[in-house]
This record gives sequence, C-alpha cells and structure tokens, in this order.
Amino acid sequence: MPCAVMGRPLRVAVGGMIYHVLNRANGRLPLFEQAGDYEAFEKVLGEAHTRWPMRIVAYCLMPNHWHLVLWPRRDDDLSRFMAWVTLTHTQRWHAHRRSAGAGHLYQGRFKSFPVEADDHFLSVCRYVERNAVRAHLVTRAEEWRWSSLWRRGQNSVRAAAFLSEWPVARPRGWVKWVNEPQTDTELEALRRSVCRGQPFGSEDWVRRTANRLELDGTLRPRGRPKNALKGS
Repeated sequence: MPCAVMGRPLRVAVGGMIYHVLNRANGRLPLFEQAGDYEAFEKVLGEAHTRWPMRIVAYCLMPNHWHLVLWPRRDDDLSRFMAWVTLTHTQRWHAHRRSAGAGHLYQGRFKSFPVEADDHFLSVCRYVERNAVRAHLVTRAEEWRWSSLWRRGQNSVRAAAFLSEWPVARPRGWVKWVNEPQTDTELEALRRSVCRGQPFGSEDWVRRTANRLELDGTLRPRGRPKNALKGS
C-alpha cells in the first residue's frame, strides 16, 4: 500500500539486526516491464552480494517497487549495500533506455524498518513473498518468478546463490502458509511499519529498539498533539 513520502534523517543501521527494505518507482512508473528488466535487477543484487557480505533472506520484485529482507553483519552495511544497488540499477536502467537525465527513477532514498527475529520475522517474510498474490499477478506465491520463494523452490544451488539462511527456522509447510491470507490486524501493523519506519516486533522489543536506534518518533501518533489544537 503506497504511503506518503517523508524525509528521514540518515541513521546508522546496526549490524546483526534484520531489516525490511522497500523502494518504489518515482510517480508510480514501471520499474520492470519485461523479464529482462527483472533479471537485470536480480543481477545487480547478485553483484552487490559479492561486494558486501550482505545476507539476503527474502525478496520480491513487483512491477513498480520491490521488497528486500536483509540481515547485515556490520553497522552501516545496509546503507552501503543499498546505495550501491539503487545507484547501479538506476544507471543501468537509464543506459538501457537511453534516458539519462530524464529524471529520478526512484521516489527517493529507500525505506526500511528493523524486525524482531521471531514470529514477527516470519510475518514479514510472508508479507514480502506473497506480494504478487495480493496484487493478483499470480494465484499462488511460488509461481511468481521474481521472488525468493520461487528461487528456493527450484532446488538449485545456482538459483539460490545469493540467498542466505534465515535467523529462525523456516516452518514446515512454509509455501502453504505463505499462500494463506494474513489477518487485517497483521497487515495493518506491517503497513504501519512500512509507512513510518516503525520497528516491527513485540511491544517491549519495539520500544527498546526504537530508543536504541533513535526511532522514537516513529512510535508517536501522527498529527498535532491535542493540547496544541486548543484555541487554534
């Protein structure tokens, strides 16, 4: 679900934490129109993976945006990795179309939020890997060629070459579970984190993580405080 683009201060992404990362095309223009476009982005991901030891645990490419679930090892690896991915993809996208100077490809800097390594992590991976089903692009998530779910389903070392093991065990019957709809409450919480950059996890973990990463502002209700509205 699209949300308002908000300016965000640059922060050091702490190594060892899991992050859901998202970016969209500027003006909702298509990023990927044919198979070669998707393959080009996956190639960039693979090249970036060889430059930085980034753990890519899940992803899904959609026509005008993409989702990644990343598990960086060191502080600030996330920013370096994503800066290279975004810049390289943008340059190659424009070079292929001979459209250099035509404007920004992406809305802006990528969005991200930290994820607790428990059932909340599984919820995020389900959310990411069933994106194409929610968008009615396929009837079953594993049919979407441009996702980690499809890659792992090929039982090929080469297909899953840049994908990492997970920080928690993948449940048995994972594919079946991914294809089951998530509850409205779960989706609302996930979309709030997507839009606001709010940590996603248990209440205590969210509070501690927001304080540690200086993300306290993502927990406050939007809008002006009630007392500020008096007399206005």
